[in-house]
Amino acid sequence: MATPPIPSQSADLTATWKFLEEGVDHIMTRLNEGVSYSKYMNLYTVAYNYCTSSKMHGATLDQGLGGGTRTGANLMGSDLYNHLIKYFTGHLKTLRDHSDSLQDEELLRYYAKEWDRYTTGANYINRLFTYLNRHWVKREKDEGRKGVYTVYTLALVQWKTNFFLHIQGKNQKLANAVLRLIENQRNGETIDVGLVKKVVDSFVSLGLDDSDSNKASFDVYREHFETPFITGTEKYYKQESESFLAENSISEYLKKAEERLKEEEDRVERYMNNITRKTIIGKCEAVLIREHAEAMWDDFQNLLDFDKDEDLQRMYALLARIPEGLEPLRKKFEEHVKKAGLAAVAKLTGEGGANAEIEPKAYVDALLEVHAKNEETVNRSFKGEAGFVASLDRACKDFVNKNAATGTSSTKSPELLAKHADALLRKNNKVGEDNDLEDALNKVMILFKYIEDKDVFQTFYTTKLSKRLIHGVSASDEAEASMIAKLKEACGFEYTNKLQRMFTDMSLSKDLTDNFKEKMATTHDETDLDINFSVMVLGTNFWPLTAPSDKFNIPKDILPTYERFTRYYGQKHQGRKLTWLWNYSKNELRTNYLKEKYLLSCSSYQMAVLVQYNDADTLSLDELLEATGISKEILVQVLGVLVKAKILINEEQDQYDLNPNYKSKKIRVNLNLPIKAEVKAESADVLKTVDEDRKYVIQATIVRVMKARKTMKNQALIQEVIAQISTRFTPRVPDIKKAIDTLLEKEYIERVEGQRDTFNYVA
Repeated sequence: MATPPIPSQSADLTATWKFLEEGVDHIMTRLNEGVSYSKYMNLYTVAYNYCTSSKMHGATLDQGLGGGTRTGANLMGSDLYNHLIKYFTGHLKTLRDHSDSLQDEELLRYYAKEWDRYTTGANYINRLFTYLNRHWVKREKDEGRKGVYTVYTLALVQWKTNFFLHIQGKNQKLANAVLRLIENQRNGETIDVGLVKKVVDSFVSLGLDDSDSNKASFDVYREHFETPFITGTEKYYKQESESFLAENSISEYLKKAEERLKEEEDRVERYMNNITRKTIIGKCEAVLIREHAEAMWDDFQNLLDFDKDEDLQRMYALLARIPEGLEPLRKKFEEHVKKAGLAAVAKLTGEGGANAEIEPKAYVDALLEVHAKNEETVNRSFKGEAGFVASLDRACKDFVNKNAATGTSSTKSPELLAKHADALLRKNNKVGEDNDLEDALNKVMILFKYIEDKDVFQTFYTTKLSKRLIHGVSASDEAEASMIAKLKEACGFEYTNKLQRMFTDMSLSKDLTDNFKEKMATTHDETDLDINFSVMVLGTNFWPLTAPSDKFNIPKDILPTYERFTRYYGQKHQGRKLTWLWNYSKNELRTNYLKEKYLLSCSSYQMAVLVQYNDADTLSLDELLEATGISKEILVQVLGVLVKAKILINEEQDQYDLNPNYKSKKIRVNLNLPIKAEVKAESADVLKTVDEDRKYVIQATIVRVMKARKTMKNQALIQEVIAQISTRFTPRVPDIKKAIDTLLEKEYIERVEGQRDTFNYVA
């Protein structure tokens, strides 16, 4: 086409448009041939001159743009605008005619190629008619005229009306071609992703907001692509998942579903608009996960039983994507852990059940093994999700407190755990390095967290600690301090206050012993001080120690030292009373009647018996009872230990002889072994102490609550007391009611007149 001559500044519409039309057509159809700068500027100038011309050219305004008689520059702009519409319409008819015979990928390639050419050209045309956009189009829009757009937007509107909607037609020809390509990709074929993206992006570009042409609208994208895409996706995966599950295991299906969801997320990322992500992923989750959740839940136990970690991870990740998808798994997991814990303890007890003798270490190890295994499952397979952590905690709390070893007792577990902690914290604990001991103590705290009756543990632990400190058998002060710090962190200062005071007493006792020895050295001869003596003065309120009920005859060998210290302490601390705990004291004796000088480590009771043989080789049971003052029950057991150690000989009934031929491979012989009566008494005393302490704790809590609330109903008071105490132990309702009655008697609280179930605090 030959280029028409440049019209003059006063040229009419016909001459002007003839020149402009050739340039517009060149840009829209032959841009690849290039446009010279001078030609482009000539086109721009002609369009500008025509728009700014105030001379009438006799043309009439298109009634479609508002109607009525209009003059001057208004008319100039509308003339050019209408001619552009006619050009776009004619140009697009040519494209439309060519596309009618095309199908599927061939159609998409043609559409994408022409879309690129058309939008590129429209961009240039838009800049050619900058003046038209800035003035005439802006004024028309400001006056509220509908259907008037900037030139580039006009080009898109014409594409949509005259080309896009024609191709789509009733059968959604263009969108279906895209959807078939996507289905081919799902079936494993390689497709031109760039082509799909270009076509889908055009759907977004064709969306226009009538109220603001600069604002994106997704109406076209949603109506012509997203809606049929989501419908097709749902149908495809519904059919595929059902047929796949009919022929494969749940484990295989989990992999398939995981892959498909990843593919769809990738698909959105690569060639769809991001607004589709939520809808399409939600639909895929509904079809691939929610509709088959029952089957997954049913297979969960199987995966747990056989430790199928990867499958558990997949199942968790999938079901976490749907509402309430994990709750059935949490319940099943809780039951699974509980059963595993109960089975582990039942295996330990065998047929003996709650009456079986169980090693504390074996018991604790069995519980920890179950916890560790399932905690690893929670962290690795369930990403440490809070719901599964809570399920693990509930299950562990159940089997730690009630199992085959505990029977109906709620005190057995805390007792065994405290005994295990005691074994760890003693010398010769068979734990290698300090780090190993610290690790072992951390494991004790894992189970401690689940113990309901923490006050029982506290009392047993305090009792065991007192023995370790008295007998000097702690592994190290550092380990003791570390354990107390852990308990303090878990339960607060009040829980460990007594424990810390016990250490203070030990330190003060060392200073006291040193000061006493210095004092005696200045006031007595060395011959008077031939007994090596150290003392521990322990606060009654902090040490769980019971003084012996029987009278103990202090042997004459230690009586002077006993009297000196009693006088010394009385002068130093007037008003304080010392109660001597002979049942906890220990002594060392040296044998002078044998060739070998043995050192015998023994209890005070054993010492009291043995020193009697300084004056006689043979003594009867009655003579020993009278000499020592020890009760017959205890004395018989003390003598039993000495006979078993072959220090004494018991050949005749109730007759005990010193063994003149005693021999031992060790020079230092430990005779100080616990006797059965002491072991049984310890457990009984601890539980008795716990019961007494609980009464006071419940009463103190009631008073504290009533002081704060002033008036409360019976049921609300009981619930509040349970809530406040449950971190230490689970109080029984009858015990709370008994405490309320006690406080009514003591007039700490009173009943409200006319209301039997309401109480007032009495100030």
